[in-house]
Amino acid sequence: MKIIIYGSTEIGCLLATEFFEDHDITLIDKEENRTNELESLDISFVQGNAANIEVLKSAGIKDADVFIACTNLDEANIVACLSAKNISRVRTICFVNREEYKNILTFEKNNETSRNFFIDYIIWPEEHLMQEIFRIVTVAQALDVENFADGRARLLEYKIQPNLSIIGKKVKECNFTPDTLIVGITRNGDLFIPNGDTEILEGDKLIFMGTVHSLGILAGTFFHEKEMVKSVAIIGGGTVGRMLAKALETLRIKIKIIEKDYDRCQYLSEHLNNTLVINGDGTNLKLLNEEEIGLADVVISVTNNDERNLLCSLLSKQIGVKKVIARVSKVLNIPLFEKVGIDVAISPKNSAINEVKNDLQENGADILATVEQGQGEVLEINVKPEFNGKKVMELRFPERAIIGVILRRNKVIIPKGDTEIHSDDILIIFTTSENAQKIKGFFKV
Repeated sequence: MKIIIYGSTEIGCLLATEFFEDHDITLIDKEENRTNELESLDISFVQGNAANIEVLKSAGIKDADVFIACTNLDEANIVACLSAKNISRVRTICFVNREEYKNILTFEKNNETSRNFFIDYIIWPEEHLMQEIFRIVTVAQALDVENFADGRARLLEYKIQPNLSIIGKKVKECNFTPDTLIVGITRNGDLFIPNGDTEILEGDKLIFMGTVHSLGILAGTFFHEKEMVKSVAIIGGGTVGRMLAKALETLRIKIKIIEKDYDRCQYLSEHLNNTLVINGDGTNLKLLNEEEIGLADVVISVTNNDERNLLCSLLSKQIGVKKVIARVSKVLNIPLFEKVGIDVAISPKNSAINEVKNDLQENGADILATVEQGQGEVLEINVKPEFNGKKVMELRFPERAIIGVILRRNKVIIPKGDTEIHSDDILIIFTTSENAQKIKGFFKV
């Protein structure tokens, strides 16, 4: 596939790094924005502005499959996508930072009278960040939550805390709940696929797949989890904080927002119905204690500043909050946040890149989710006739992978070794990112 990327921003570099090994990548930007990181990749570089038709032609737009605009300027991205669409049949993906542009472009895309004003896919990273945080908040102790099969199946990730009964046991000795599979373990930052003899250690992150009901029993049995999250404190009342509070209000959760800017607090008070808005500094320990933030089930720090989010998160941990989620603008800062004890560190850029990866998948195999900063992938694969009647234990994968869920018409099956797969089944498979291509090749997709 030929992919043209406009913008050597952090997102542009991450996308180029992600795709250059399997695709033909051309990057467009000014020469002064060309970085050493890009020089180390086997990609083409075209100097100029992608809003210029001649620049697009020199980059090979007429032969391209996908055009991605991800500069820091929304207007530049929009114009570049429209220019590309005007002279080619390329699929356009446009990154925007402002909500109004997302709304306008989505409206125009669905408006039959605006066929010339058309961009295929609009990505607003903050929206995807909010949605990811929302999923994680709804399960008290989980570090990651992904829903499949219209919410009937899930992936949950938990960290093994001290004194849990399963520490030191082998996976086959744990007697996890039926309709639940342990599909991955992250240990010292590295993800691997376990087997029955894998021993569970303190500090491991365990990734499970199963039905919603069975995972709920698992949580209560092994992780001493509360039935539900009842109170959330959000530090930072920007766009993400506002959208998150609005979404959480639908769950009847007690919500507080701490925001420094007084005018922004007034705006939040007018647009939120059941959220307590507090004008103050989330790095002020006295304020956190006065507002009883330590009693919250979850604290989420989503300001636009990594250093402030880190400090707010550490202070929240200090006053006794069990689960802390922090927004991280710079992807390279995520390991630092996790190393100092922040439960969940999420980047809007990573969330958006996952959307691009899924959008670029060919028919027959989709990436439903990625975990552990892209180390693991959840694949959705349609079963072809030649695999009809084969048992799961008869499949000889070229690399480690686990079929976590089988979707058969309206039925959700958590497979065992003797489970047969049928033509037209949909398999939800967990594997490492480095092995995903081989697993797709095994199923001939």
